[in-house]
Amino acid sequence: MKKKVLSGMRPTGRLHLGHYFGALKNWVALQDEYECYYMSADWHALTTDYADTSKIDENTFEMVADWITSGIDPEKSVIFKQSDVHQHSELFLVLSMITPLGWLYRCPTYKEQLNEIKNKDLNNFGFLGYPVLQAADILLYMADIVPVGEDQLAHLELSREVARRFNNFYGNVLVEPQAKLTKSARVPGIDARKMSKSYGNSVMLGEDDDAIKKKVQEMYTDPLKIKKDDPGHPEGCVVFAFHEIFNENYKERETECKAGSVGCVLCKRQLTEMLSVFMKPLAQKRADLMNDKSYLQKVIKEGTEKAKETAAATMSNIRKALKF
Repeated sequence: MKKKVLSGMRPTGRLHLGHYFGALKNWVALQDEYECYYMSADWHALTTDYADTSKIDENTFEMVADWITSGIDPEKSVIFKQSDVHQHSELFLVLSMITPLGWLYRCPTYKEQLNEIKNKDLNNFGFLGYPVLQAADILLYMADIVPVGEDQLAHLELSREVARRFNNFYGNVLVEPQAKLTKSARVPGIDARKMSKSYGNSVMLGEDDDAIKKKVQEMYTDPLKIKKDDPGHPEGCVVFAFHEIFNENYKERETECKAGSVGCVLCKRQLTEMLSVFMKPLAQKRADLMNDKSYLQKVIKEGTEKAKETAAATMSNIRKALKF
């Protein structure tokens, strides 16, 4: 039997290039080798968007359209909606009873987002406890493998610790998930911070030419390269970071920049052209999917039914272990 993979994303709107190169390309590559479960984590969306839930369902369609556009195949992978599988919230409750608060306070993303996101009040139990819900998501499907980048290893380790703690109390029931470190291109936001919808610095999948041009013009460049013939420092330039991904001759561009033989205006113009070529087929496929909501509904419904079967079997074993 194939080993199981579980991963998911919060439905907070359209996906951006950071999602594509940081996760989706790897998800696509896993489909033939593993039994893959890919989840619209709508309960997780409440951790930051609890005040207005009106867009969560529509955002799920937007996100699943981006997944399929990127190559996730509903015939190969189980695409499902977290809140429609009630065992997620049930196992979250169980695991929250045995997870020490200290484990949650040390979570690096918790501290990072408290500092970075100023327009929302994140001082709530759900935001602090979301790693426990994340552990429930993974453990519910007995996932052997979780694809993560190095910056996410701490999150997965907490899931492993929770599984060990549960097994120590109640018997060897839960599988400790293993990390599958994924290589991904670094895609910075247009302001040089991490690309994030929360920061408003993203280039979305399937953007049109006008939006691409505007965002490339706003990208941070080397502040010390004022004139074309000034020597550049490409290692700190957002535009060059994109050239590393989209320009097969980026090494040559790096040399030209350092030598002062190419200016930022040309660099941005060429990047705009490369991004437009990359986005065009994605934009068309995405538009077709968004015009066929019934297909997206069918994909999610069928995937959710498959997810329910696996989740129900796991939860039955957990209840037996708890002697409930």
